[in-house]
Amino acid sequence: MAIADKKGIEVALLDVSSLLVITDVFLIATGTSRRHVLALADDVELALKSLDRKPLRREGTDDAKWLLLDFGDIVVHLFDAETRAYYDLERLWADADRISTVASSA
Repeated sequence: MAIADKKGIEVALLDVSSLLVITDVFLIATGTSRRHVLALADDVELALKSLDRKPLRREGTDDAKWLLLDFGDIVVHLFDAETRAYYDLERLWADADRISTVASSA
């Protein structure tokens, strides 16, 4: 997984398909700095490009506190630690099934 390879922190996959009609999966991860969040996003894009997947939208690159990559059926949310704690998507989407969690440290 591109995010784990780049030392992304607290990687989580949530199945939101029964809760949303616009996407199936949220991939959530934390980076240690603005540069790290941007590097995680670049690696996700590169990994999915090899599968002929391109993001429909890429938002949040200016400050990289919350960077979103929308691939249609998968939406990648990359945060800095403070912003992830503030928005707490796992709590907000607590009804979603957790597909996977990968705990890693930087």
